[in-house]
Amino acid sequence: MKALVYHGPGKRAWEDVPKPEIKDPTDAVVRVTAVTICGTDLHILKGDVPEVEPGRILGHEAVGVVEQVGASVTGVKPGDRVLISCITSCGRCEYCRVGSYGQCLGGGGWILGHTTDGVQAEYVRVPFADTSTHLLPDDVTDTAAVVLADILPTSYEVGVLNGRIKPADTVVVVGAGPIGLAAIQTAQLYSPGHIVAVDLAASRLDAANQFGADITATTAEEAQRVVGELTGGLGAHVAIEAVGVPETFELCTKLVRPGGHVANVGVHGKPATLHLESLWIRNVTITTGLVDTSSTPTLLRMVAAGRIDGERFITHRFALDEMEQAYEVFENAGDTGALKVVLTR
Repeated sequence: MKALVYHGPGKRAWEDVPKPEIKDPTDAVVRVTAVTICGTDLHILKGDVPEVEPGRILGHEAVGVVEQVGASVTGVKPGDRVLISCITSCGRCEYCRVGSYGQCLGGGGWILGHTTDGVQAEYVRVPFADTSTHLLPDDVTDTAAVVLADILPTSYEVGVLNGRIKPADTVVVVGAGPIGLAAIQTAQLYSPGHIVAVDLAASRLDAANQFGADITATTAEEAQRVVGELTGGLGAHVAIEAVGVPETFELCTKLVRPGGHVANVGVHGKPATLHLESLWIRNVTITTGLVDTSSTPTLLRMVAAGRIDGERFITHRFALDEMEQAYEVFENAGDTGALKVVLTR
């Protein structure tokens, strides 16, 4: 089969690899029908995630049709159309039993495209298939469902829920890429008073307006001025970091009010300075997190009910064998305007 293989920082190739087979009785082999590229894949290609070894098939966001299941799999069967979660869950360990699947101790967590071969391929082996896939309703399209693999639950859980957004809060989202836009969309479930989006790219700020931000800013100085004007100088109730670079994290700590919450969602490849000399006295809560995907069933019901439009994230569509072109478009989002690219059979 064909797959997108990582060959070290800055190196990748769409090439022939062996088709996966069932290894464990809890496995399923899924024929990929829709797949997308994540900002985390770009972090891997930059060398920011050293755990990913050369030779690894990338990708952790896909929809497909079950082709084969192991002897212990009872929840899905060949022919079922499923969402493949970016987080794999053994379902038995201490963390899985409380819904913290991202911290799975039994061989799960974020493994696809990380420590085991991922979904940017024609076929993928999914460990713990019963607890790591979701059956899809007939009226939810592949392209609407694929954003439920990662960006929607990540933004909702690590940004909105961790940030504890409440009605009438002033929320600032730093970074208006796919994760930031998903945070803007799901933050509206809690009726904030204002949502401020901060990004350097005009195209992404336009998208932020379409997704529900009522105010935008292009620089740190403008963001501080706007948030100050909105809040009488107090600062935002919640600042969501959705980029993953030191400057944006540090900006969030400047934008948040005393007693406020900084919810870091971005994947960081470099250290950021934590200014405790000024933060210690301000009662600021800072949270980090890897998505657990415990919210995926809820979000899937909302997509099925038309409350969330997964299709609106998709700006570019490709055939599966156009993986290299899709990466080029996604990597150059500032020029191409790409939010999410989706590749289908």
